[in-house]
Amino acid sequence: MTAPVKTVDSGTGINTKGDIFASFDVADFDVPHSRAEEWRFVSLRRLRGLHDGTFAEATDQDVSVTSTGDVTVETLDKNDERLGRTGAPTDRVAAQAWTSMDRAQYVSVPKDTKVDEPIVVTVTGRGEGVTSFGATSVNVEQGAEATVILRYEGTGTHADNIEFVIGDNASLNVVVDAEWDTDAVHLSSHRALVGRDAKLHHTVVTFGGEVVRITPRVNYSGPGGDAELLGLYFADSGQYIENRMLVDHSIANCSSHVLYKGALQADSKERADEARTCWVGDVLIRSNAQNTDTYETNRNLVLTENARADAIPNLEIETGEIAGAGHAATVGRFDDEHMFYLRSRGIPEDVARRMIIRGFFSEVINRIPVDSVREELENRVATELERTNS
Repeated sequence: MTAPVKTVDSGTGINTKGDIFASFDVADFDVPHSRAEEWRFVSLRRLRGLHDGTFAEATDQDVSVTSTGDVTVETLDKNDERLGRTGAPTDRVAAQAWTSMDRAQYVSVPKDTKVDEPIVVTVTGRGEGVTSFGATSVNVEQGAEATVILRYEGTGTHADNIEFVIGDNASLNVVVDAEWDTDAVHLSSHRALVGRDAKLHHTVVTFGGEVVRITPRVNYSGPGGDAELLGLYFADSGQYIENRMLVDHSIANCSSHVLYKGALQADSKERADEARTCWVGDVLIRSNAQNTDTYETNRNLVLTENARADAIPNLEIETGEIAGAGHAATVGRFDDEHMFYLRSRGIPEDVARRMIIRGFFSEVINRIPVDSVREELENRVATELERTNS
């Protein structure tokens, strides 16, 4: 199965966002600037040199994998042919991560194998003043089923490439849990290749970190592929969280559904304490992708002053022969009717606020197919709500 990922020469024009320049070599990319569309929301000064090569002492990532059943786990040289099957990095930071690392983690599930327990990949930051780079590749062969939990913890500066290859008739559930300490910086590029009649369920949860930017890209290699992308994020004072994705429909009869929800709160009105998030959802339906069915949604709940959320959905459609396509995005405060309803029944305002926020997140949490993860996220949301101003 080969990836239908196209690349163009650096500096040339592109027809669509799906044809953006890609390379494994950081030297092929110009240093990004704040006027570039893909970097205009994040403060480049906060990236600790990941974007321009001025980062602190560099080393490979600290990663561990736990699994049960018939799962292959290997550490590969970055030039191994089993890596990079989903395509090359499409931004300078991702290319820097690939160029700077020596080894990558490889997880493979054999054909027609169902792995009952989640495969847990844990990346631990190398600590303050240290930069780590890495890559993790997950290969789910034809007819196989698996769940992968990718967990980030600790602190430091980290950039990585994550790829998922889902074979024909295979199914992969992914939960990305960015539970960094509050001073960590993390930029992560995800690329997925979904086979014929295959399913990808990809969830990104971001509560920790100072700056966290995750950029999933989905391509299809056969008809009948289905991708569901979910996201849950909660930004506090001084945090910046960005989710920027592209679903590239280049094959007929495939589907994608995106649902991201986030909340923001800041403790003060100082500029440095601003809580900020950005969600950019790009869906491309190419001229040969007939009967595509897609919809993307982003909802943001602003809980305090000094909090800002940007929500930018984009649909690019090159054929009228589709099953459906749409998008919705909102940024707002509490629903006054919901608050009035709860207060009129004697529920205190602070309790009513927590009930509304919990209900807001439950739509995403309830769709995560791992019981332990759902319970953990419920507890984490409850902890955040304890900090919410009344």
